[in-house]
Amino acid sequence: MGEALKGLKRTIMCGLLREEHEGKTVTVMGWVQRKRNLGGLVFVDLRDRTGILQVVFGDEINKEAFEKSDNLKPEYCIAVTGEIVKRESPNKDIPTGLVELKGESIKIFSESETPPIYIKEGLDAQENIRLKYRYLDLRRPDMQKIFKIRHKAAKIVRDFLDENEFLEMETPMLTKSTPEGARDYLVPSRNYKGKFYALPQSPQIFKQLLMVSGYDRYFQITKCFRDEDLRANRQPEFTQIDMELSFIEQDDVMELNEKLLKKVFKEVKGIDIELPIERMPYEIAMNKYGSDKPDLRFGMEITDLSEEVKNAEFKVFKNAIDEGGSVRAIKASECATMGRKKIDKLQDFVKTYKAKGLAWIAYREEEIKSPIAKFLSEEEMKNILDKCNAKKGDLILIVADPKNNVVLESLGALRLHLAKQLELINKDDHKFVWITEFPLLSYNEEEERYQAEHHPFTAPMDEDIKYLDEDPSKVRAKAYDIVLNGEELGGGSIRIHESKLQEKMFEVLGFTQEKAWERFGFLLQAFKFGPPPHGGLAYGFDRMVMFLAGTDNIKDVITFPKNQNAFCPMTEAPNIVDEYQLEELGMEIKK
Repeated sequence: MGEALKGLKRTIMCGLLREEHEGKTVTVMGWVQRKRNLGGLVFVDLRDRTGILQVVFGDEINKEAFEKSDNLKPEYCIAVTGEIVKRESPNKDIPTGLVELKGESIKIFSESETPPIYIKEGLDAQENIRLKYRYLDLRRPDMQKIFKIRHKAAKIVRDFLDENEFLEMETPMLTKSTPEGARDYLVPSRNYKGKFYALPQSPQIFKQLLMVSGYDRYFQITKCFRDEDLRANRQPEFTQIDMELSFIEQDDVMELNEKLLKKVFKEVKGIDIELPIERMPYEIAMNKYGSDKPDLRFGMEITDLSEEVKNAEFKVFKNAIDEGGSVRAIKASECATMGRKKIDKLQDFVKTYKAKGLAWIAYREEEIKSPIAKFLSEEEMKNILDKCNAKKGDLILIVADPKNNVVLESLGALRLHLAKQLELINKDDHKFVWITEFPLLSYNEEEERYQAEHHPFTAPMDEDIKYLDEDPSKVRAKAYDIVLNGEELGGGSIRIHESKLQEKMFEVLGFTQEKAWERFGFLLQAFKFGPPPHGGLAYGFDRMVMFLAGTDNIKDVITFPKNQNAFCPMTEAPNIVDEYQLEELGMEIKK
């Protein structure tokens, strides 16, 4: 008991041993992966974060170590000292497979119960079990590879930004709630009873204040918090690579970040990103792909058929167009023979996106088959096929609705759904695109006011400022997202730095001057003292690491993530607190 290392020192990691170490005496430390007792010999696979090394114990090597080795079980934590020798039976599947360690002495640091999950690559276990025993899950070699990648990516980012004259600076975790976005996590104050801090959704306001402070190139890799319902690949706490620059324009931010992405993806994954990255205005992205984060690894673009069917007898089409909506389609190549049951499932799929139905035209070898053919003239049918560039064997899938966003979103989702179903996506492909010229504002019908699409500090495009009074829905933002394979990697904007324009923005958002100062007074006050033109960008670092590590689950790249209910099965957080803690805060739980 209590002996600890007693001067014993590890001389090399398990996975680093090779033929050139033959004849050397080394000390390795790690965990028992497995043990095989062959009578006169005991073989142990010893694992640390660099890999596995075979250790052999024998009566002729060292009797005491041999007897001790027979008591070893999986996940015992041990140290072994001995000579490196050539293996009689090499294992070409592991880097250390040409050598083994003759166990001349062994020290058991700690024993282990039978683990509730296997410590192996490609584990197939329930997610909540993996999260409950996350410290064991993290021992697995494939998980350790991911966190080596995460470390390497963070280092490359830091080095690149340092070389480009950025300063790494921290911003507060306890700040003021400014609920103009997702829901804040609130922290009660003991000293100011009845008042709350908020955990930051992003460092947005503080990084703008740093620009006012004259730190013209700032970055940090930081935690952010959002109390929102968790969809796929969302976590309540996540990590951003956050940056802000002064005296720049949109092109400067985008060009710098293209170089950053090129360096990260080349050095971590060996992928060459061709520069410059394609730029696509938001309106084109929505009209062609039904998404502001389009996956460009396959075609199947959306086609507008409104002009071709505006006079058709089919009331569903006519009514949609007459009420200001549209009729649009995607083409599934060589799918004309798709069965009715499968098409019915596609109809059910688009209905989850508020589409009322899905019309279809199968351009088969022998005939054109469609339940809407009787409502279309021969000319209208020909025009549809021509507009979709359809060939024999193709299937046209059509959505019509008085609301264009319903048409585009449902077809955009159907496009992705079909691409996966038809295996059109090359997982080794990496298609980057900048989405630009986002709408600055959207109208919230429930609150009967405009709201910021990004945040209230995003600058409008210069030529659109006139529309802030005339028609705010027409105003485009100096905003840009970087998208990879249908996922938003990061986004940013040029900020408003002129007080009058910022006041106008708050006015359009329905804020009184008093309300604007109540929420954002410290920023507005700072803007009275010579703010520079500035803008920035933030990456979802966890999402970036997902791509670099080749996983599609964000929980794989976060050391101790929450489950889909924002609960930690390991620590059982959130949980109740002692009554005296509530009393100190001047709070009580409402039953």
